[in-house]
Amino acid sequence: MSEEECSVLSIQSTVVYGYVGNKSATFPLQVLGFDVSPINSVQFSNHTGYGKVKGQVLDSNDIGALYEGLKQNNLLKYSHVLTGYIGSKSFLEKVGEMVRDIKAKSPSVKYVCDPVMGDHGKMYVPQELLPVYRDVIIPLADIITPNQFELELLTEVSIRSIEDCVKAIDILHERGVVTVVLSSSLLGNDGHLLCIASSVLGKKKESYKVEMPYLPATFSGTGDLFAATLLAWVHKDKNLKTAIEKTVSTLQAVIKRTLDHATSLAGQEKPTTHQLELRLIQSKKDIENPDILYKALDV
Repeated sequence: MSEEECSVLSIQSTVVYGYVGNKSATFPLQVLGFDVSPINSVQFSNHTGYGKVKGQVLDSNDIGALYEGLKQNNLLKYSHVLTGYIGSKSFLEKVGEMVRDIKAKSPSVKYVCDPVMGDHGKMYVPQELLPVYRDVIIPLADIITPNQFELELLTEVSIRSIEDCVKAIDILHERGVVTVVLSSSLLGNDGHLLCIASSVLGKKKESYKVEMPYLPATFSGTGDLFAATLLAWVHKDKNLKTAIEKTVSTLQAVIKRTLDHATSLAGQEKPTTHQLELRLIQSKKDIENPDILYKALDV
């Protein structure tokens, strides 16, 4: 499938206002040359960081009907499947059935899974989703992008060092995941976050680490942007090292622009949730042609 024909079935949340889930993933994928077909797991007025949220939660029947319509019209012509936030066990189980069905018909389809379950030691999806991710979703995934807490949940390994991280990543490799990218961790030096990427193909393994500065603010939608950008650059470059450098550099450019904008609006006050919405559209050039400011080193 040529680059012009690359298309992504993206299954995750959406919001009317702001940039999380499909709203955060679709624009960068389109800018990088991918057609995107979004299916929403939830449709909210805004993300939950605002405190008050209105909207709908889709269930397994909703996604099943959409999938059946695509199937009956022979429209399941995707090069990639991308999944993010899913808040229902039955919905996630249905996603597993769909991915299995898609891959059975088109084995070349790549499945990129962002196992959105929580952060900073706290789950924000029901506990019952964890075994579905472990037993159903992980064996289907080609690329997975957990944060540190999610990697601990999936592998039951307490991560306090790079060595612990490598041990946990290897567990996911053993379950069949070719590429594991720890999107963020607290393992960096001197106030830096650390991203670790690892890929195994046959007997060949490559592992890299990238340090990035911690910016003092809470951003929403960054994990969704990370997974989407990684999907694009892994496909385009066919090189994990350059893909992770471009992904991290893109993410840092977006959140730095967002923080600078929010700080200019807030003045001496702490930036608000509204002011910290990702400056995604304004970062189009950085998404298309990121300056590689963060280099990957061998682990």
